[in-house]
Parts: sequence; C-alpha cells; structure tokens
Amino acid sequence: MEIQDLAHFQAFCNALSLVLLTVAYFFIRSGRREAHKRTMIGAITVSAIFLASYLTYHYHIGQTPFSGEGFIRPVYFTILIIHILAAVICLPMIITTILRAWKKRFDRHKAIARYTLPLWLFVCVSGLVVYAMAFHIYPPSA
Repeated sequence: MEIQDLAHFQAFCNALSLVLLTVAYFFIRSGRREAHKRTMIGAITVSAIFLASYLTYHYHIGQTPFSGEGFIRPVYFTILIIHILAAVICLPMIITTILRAWKKRFDRHKAIARYTLPLWLFVCVSGLVVYAMAFHIYPPSA
C-alpha cells in the first residue's frame, strides 16, 4: 500500500466504523451489554486507525485538491467544513463517553452517549460523502 492509497483505506475505516457503531447501538438497545462493549471497542479501534492513517496521509500528501467546478465547489467545501468541525467536536465527546464507561459511570456514560453517537455517525457518513466527491465523482487529475 502506498501513501496515496490511504484515502481509500480511510473510507473503508469510516464505513466499518459506521457499521460497528450501528450494530453496537442495537446491541445496547436489546440489553446485550457485553456484545455492545466488544463492538464499541472495535469501533474505537477502527476509528483510531483511521485517525492515524488520516494524519499520516495529510502529513505526506498535504491537501487533496478538489477538481469539481461550478456550483459543486461550494457544496463540497460546505460539506467538508461541516464534517471537519463535527469531527473536531466529536473527538473529545468520544473520549469522555469512553472514560465514563471505563469508570463504570453508566448513568453519565448514557447521558453523553445519546449525543456522541449521532454526531459520530454523522462524521462517518459525511466523511464517506467527502471521500466519494473528492475521489470518485470528481477525482483528482492525474
């Protein structure tokens, strides 16, 4: 795998995180705490791998220019900016949610998780939209 391939790997991580988070939600709603815990550990691990890959990619590649033109440019950049802001807000929420579960403060864990999960899911989905727009719908010129 080369550095350029990391963007595709990151999209895979985003999609896998989305699936794991959704499955973990259904596990906890059905009272399967141990399955929820294991699935969330998987989602956290995949998200951490994503973040390491993302930082590595942008350290080596820098910015990926967006090749779309016309009205789609402001649409893309609006989605990108909202995605980045949501990710920045979500990270400390994820850490807080994890720490509360780790400390077995499940009342406080549940109180923040109800906000963390939808935001985390939004970050996963919007990341996939940004990826699709930047690499498939309007791929970078060779």
